[in-house]
Amino acid sequence: MVRKSIERRESVLRIIVDDYISTAVPVASESVIRKYHIGVSSATIRNDMARLEEEGYIIRPHTSAGSVPRDKGYRQYVESLSDTIELPEAEKRVIHRFFGDVSDEIDRWLKLAAEVIAHRVGNAVLITYPKASESQLMHVELLPLHDLMVLLIVVLNEAVIKRKILSFGEDMTPEQLVQIANKLNMVYSGRTKSEIAEKKVILSGQEQLAALAIQGIISDHDEANSEEPYIEGLRLLLRQPEFAQKDKMLMLMDLMEDNRRSIGHKLSRQTEEGVQVQIGEECHDEALKDLSLVFSPYGIARKLHGAIGVIGPTRMDYHHVIATVNYVSELLSELLSGDFRDE
Repeated sequence: MVRKSIERRESVLRIIVDDYISTAVPVASESVIRKYHIGVSSATIRNDMARLEEEGYIIRPHTSAGSVPRDKGYRQYVESLSDTIELPEAEKRVIHRFFGDVSDEIDRWLKLAAEVIAHRVGNAVLITYPKASESQLMHVELLPLHDLMVLLIVVLNEAVIKRKILSFGEDMTPEQLVQIANKLNMVYSGRTKSEIAEKKVILSGQEQLAALAIQGIISDHDEANSEEPYIEGLRLLLRQPEFAQKDKMLMLMDLMEDNRRSIGHKLSRQTEEGVQVQIGEECHDEALKDLSLVFSPYGIARKLHGAIGVIGPTRMDYHHVIATVNYVSELLSELLSGDFRDE
C-alpha cells in the first residue's frame, strides 16, 4: 500500500513536470486528475499534490494558483528518466548528415554542433575547444640568476614553455642546478601533475621545492581556458517565458557575456563521463541559480577533451536535451578520433 502511494505520487509529479515544461503555466489539480487514468478519487490526487508540496517537490506561486516544480522536483524527474535516453533514429540521421557535409576543421565542427543543438532544444549552447586532457612534463631546466634566485624553465607537451623564478635560500652552482634538473627529468618526464604528485621518490629540499613549482605550473596551465568557447542560441533562450521581463532578460545577457569563459571553464573541469545535469542551486553559482546546465565531455580518451553544455531555464525538456547533447558529443568524439563515417 505504501509502495503504491509512493509510485502514484511519482506519477503525479511526472505529470506536473511534463505539463509545466510544455506550457510554462502552473498546473492545476484538475489537469492532473484528468490525465491520471488510474482509478483513484480526485481527493486522493489533491492529497498527493499537497504531500509533494510539503516535501519540497512542487510549489504554488499563489494560494489559488496551480503548482510548479521546484529544483527538487526536477531532480526527481531527471533521476526517473532512463539511463539510455536516445534520439529517434530519423533525428540522428538528419544531424549526422549535417556533419557529413562540413569540412575537416575543428572550428567548423564546433560551430555546427552549437547551431544544431541550439535550434533543436531552443536554449543557449556553449562548447569549449578541445585541449589536452592533462599536460605532461617534457623537460626541466634550472638556471642561476642572482641573490639566491633561480630560473625554472618547464617545457610541456604541445611545445608549451613556462618560466618561474624560485629562491632556494642558498647559492647554487650551475653544476648543482644541472644535477637537480637531471634528477627531476629522470623521475618526472612524461608525467602529468597528478602522476608527479603520486610518484614516491626521495627528494632534497631544493628538489622538492622545484617539484612543487612544476606541479603548480602544470596545474595553472591545465586550468587556463585560453580559447573563447563557442556560444549559440542566446536569442532562442531569451524567447523563453522566464525571461519575458526586461530585467531578467538583461541579467541573462550580462551573465552570458561576462561569464561565458568561466562557465566554459566550469564545464571543462568536469571529469565524469556521460551527460550530467545540474539544476538551479546545484550549479553552486549565484549567477546560475535560476538556470539548469546539461553538459557532456567529448574528445579522445586521455588525449583531448572539451565539453558541450546547454544552458536554459530549470523548466527544460530534459529528455530531449540530454538525448541531443549525448548524440552530438558522440559525433564530435568520432570526428576528432577519425572514426566518423558518412552514412
